[in-house]
Amino acid sequence: MDAPQVRSEIIDTGNSKVKAARIVINASPAKIFSILNNPKRHRDIDGSSTIRSSISGPQELILGSRFGMKMHVGINYRISNIVVEYEKDKRIAWRHLGRWRWRYELKDLGNGSTEVTETFDATFAPFISQLWLTFRKAYPFTQLAVAKTLVRLKKLAEEN
Repeated sequence: MDAPQVRSEIIDTGNSKVKAARIVINASPAKIFSILNNPKRHRDIDGSSTIRSSISGPQELILGSRFGMKMHVGINYRISNIVVEYEKDKRIAWRHLGRWRWRYELKDLGNGSTEVTETFDATFAPFISQLWLTFRKAYPFTQLAVAKTLVRLKKLAEEN
Protein backbone atom coordinates (compact mmCIF):
# COMPACT_ATOMS: atom_id res chain seq x y z
CA MET A 1 0.00 0.00 0.00
CA ASP A 2 1.33 3.44 -0.93
CA ALA A 3 1.89 5.99 1.81
CA PRO A 4 -0.58 8.89 1.71
CA GLN A 5 0.69 11.98 -0.09
CA VAL A 6 1.76 14.71 2.32
CA ARG A 7 0.36 18.16 1.60
CA SER A 8 0.47 21.47 3.35
CA GLU A 9 -2.67 23.51 3.88
CA ILE A 10 -2.94 26.62 1.72
CA ILE A 11 -4.22 29.57 3.74
CA ASP A 12 -6.50 32.21 2.25
CA THR A 13 -4.97 35.37 3.71
CA GLY A 14 -7.57 37.72 2.23
CA ASN A 15 -4.76 39.74 0.64
CA SER A 16 -3.65 39.01 -2.93
CA LYS A 17 -0.10 40.13 -2.07
CA VAL A 18 0.26 37.65 0.80
CA LYS A 19 0.50 33.92 0.09
CA ALA A 20 0.72 31.41 2.94
CA ALA A 21 0.52 27.75 3.84
CA ARG A 22 0.94 25.68 7.00
CA ILE A 23 1.85 22.15 7.97
CA VAL A 24 2.35 20.10 11.14
CA ILE A 25 5.82 18.62 11.46
CA ASN A 26 6.69 15.85 13.92
CA ALA A 27 9.77 17.61 15.25
CA SER A 28 10.59 20.25 17.83
CA PRO A 29 10.63 23.95 16.94
CA ALA A 30 14.38 23.99 17.68
CA LYS A 31 15.09 21.24 15.17
CA ILE A 32 12.99 22.88 12.45
CA PHE A 33 14.44 26.33 13.18
CA SER A 34 17.98 24.93 12.85
CA ILE A 35 17.12 24.12 9.21
CA LEU A 36 15.44 27.45 8.50
CA ASN A 37 18.17 29.62 9.99
CA ASN A 38 20.97 27.88 8.08
CA PRO A 39 21.12 29.37 4.57
CA LYS A 40 23.12 26.38 3.34
CA ARG A 41 19.97 24.26 3.90
CA HIS A 42 17.60 26.52 1.96
CA ARG A 43 18.14 24.68 -1.33
CA ASP A 44 17.13 21.45 0.42
CA ILE A 45 13.68 22.83 1.24
CA ASP A 46 13.12 25.15 -1.75
CA GLY A 47 9.72 24.30 -3.23
CA SER A 48 10.21 26.76 -6.10
CA SER A 49 13.30 24.96 -7.46
CA THR A 50 14.92 28.36 -8.06
CA ILE A 51 17.78 28.21 -5.53
CA ARG A 52 20.97 26.81 -7.06
CA SER A 53 23.32 27.26 -4.07
CA SER A 54 24.19 29.32 -1.04
CA ILE A 55 27.17 31.58 -1.80
CA SER A 56 27.64 33.63 1.34
CA GLY A 57 26.43 34.07 4.87
CA PRO A 58 26.82 32.66 8.35
CA GLN A 59 26.04 29.09 9.36
CA GLU A 60 23.28 30.41 11.63
CA LEU A 61 21.13 33.44 10.75
CA ILE A 62 20.09 36.05 13.30
CA LEU A 63 18.42 39.47 12.99
CA GLY A 64 20.42 41.57 10.53
CA SER A 65 22.34 38.63 9.02
CA ARG A 66 23.09 38.90 5.33
CA PHE A 67 23.34 35.91 3.02
CA GLY A 68 23.57 35.37 -0.71
CA MET A 69 22.15 32.78 -3.09
CA LYS A 70 22.72 31.71 -6.67
CA MET A 71 19.29 31.59 -8.27
CA HIS A 72 17.66 30.69 -11.57
CA VAL A 73 14.34 32.07 -12.77
CA GLY A 74 14.64 32.11 -16.55
CA ILE A 75 18.24 33.30 -16.16
CA ASN A 76 21.00 32.70 -13.63
CA TYR A 77 21.52 35.48 -11.09
CA ARG A 78 22.70 36.16 -7.56
CA ILE A 79 20.62 37.68 -4.80
CA SER A 80 21.53 39.14 -1.42
CA ASN A 81 19.10 38.77 1.51
CA ILE A 82 18.86 40.24 5.00
CA VAL A 83 17.06 38.80 8.02
CA VAL A 84 14.41 41.37 9.05
CA GLU A 85 12.38 39.40 11.63
CA TYR A 86 13.82 37.00 14.17
CA GLU A 87 12.70 35.25 17.33
CA LYS A 88 14.76 32.10 17.97
CA ASP A 89 12.79 28.89 17.45
CA LYS A 90 9.61 30.90 16.73
CA ARG A 91 9.93 33.24 13.74
CA ILE A 92 12.37 34.21 11.00
CA ALA A 93 11.89 36.33 7.88
CA TRP A 94 14.21 37.69 5.23
CA ARG A 95 13.96 39.96 2.23
CA HIS A 96 16.09 41.13 -0.67
CA LEU A 97 16.20 44.26 -2.83
CA GLY A 98 12.60 43.75 -3.99
CA ARG A 99 11.57 44.02 -0.29
CA TRP A 100 9.09 41.14 -0.32
CA ARG A 101 9.52 38.81 2.63
CA TRP A 102 9.65 35.10 3.20
CA ARG A 103 8.50 34.42 6.77
CA TYR A 104 8.36 31.22 8.81
CA GLU A 105 6.41 31.06 12.06
CA LEU A 106 6.69 28.04 14.35
CA LYS A 107 4.13 27.10 16.99
CA ASP A 108 5.03 24.37 19.48
CA LEU A 109 2.01 22.08 19.76
CA GLY A 110 3.34 20.59 23.00
CA ASN A 111 3.26 16.98 21.84
CA GLY A 112 6.60 16.76 20.05
CA SER A 113 5.20 18.40 16.93
CA THR A 114 5.24 21.92 15.54
CA GLU A 115 2.87 23.85 13.32
CA VAL A 116 4.87 25.79 10.72
CA THR A 117 3.39 28.62 8.66
CA GLU A 118 5.29 30.04 5.72
CA THR A 119 4.23 33.39 4.31
CA PHE A 120 5.33 35.22 1.18
CA ASP A 121 4.52 38.85 1.96
CA ALA A 122 4.76 41.49 -0.77
CA THR A 123 2.99 44.21 1.21
CA PHE A 124 6.41 45.62 2.16
CA ALA A 125 7.48 45.84 -1.49
CA PRO A 126 7.51 49.21 -3.24
CA PHE A 127 5.06 49.77 -6.06
CA ILE A 128 7.59 48.96 -8.79
CA SER A 129 8.36 45.58 -7.16
CA GLN A 130 4.66 44.80 -6.88
CA LEU A 131 4.23 45.62 -10.58
CA TRP A 132 7.10 43.24 -11.37
CA LEU A 133 5.48 40.44 -9.35
CA THR A 134 2.17 40.98 -11.13
CA PHE A 135 3.79 41.15 -14.58
CA ARG A 136 5.73 37.92 -13.92
CA LYS A 137 2.53 36.23 -12.64
CA ALA A 138 4.53 35.43 -9.52
CA TYR A 139 1.66 35.27 -7.03
CA PRO A 140 0.07 31.96 -8.18
CA PHE A 141 3.52 30.38 -8.65
CA THR A 142 4.62 31.57 -5.21
CA GLN A 143 1.53 30.13 -3.53
CA LEU A 144 2.40 26.67 -4.84
CA ALA A 145 6.11 27.11 -4.02
CA VAL A 146 5.29 28.00 -0.41
CA ALA A 147 3.12 24.89 -0.05
CA LYS A 148 5.80 22.67 -1.61
CA THR A 149 8.54 24.16 0.57
CA LEU A 150 6.67 23.16 3.71
CA VAL A 151 6.29 19.57 2.50
CA ARG A 152 10.03 19.42 1.82
CA LEU A 153 10.79 20.97 5.23
CA LYS A 154 8.58 18.35 6.92
CA LYS A 155 10.34 15.50 5.16
CA LEU A 156 13.78 16.84 6.03
CA ALA A 157 12.97 17.58 9.69
CA GLU A 158 11.26 14.25 10.29
CA GLU A 159 13.90 12.05 8.65
CA ASN A 160 16.86 13.30 10.70
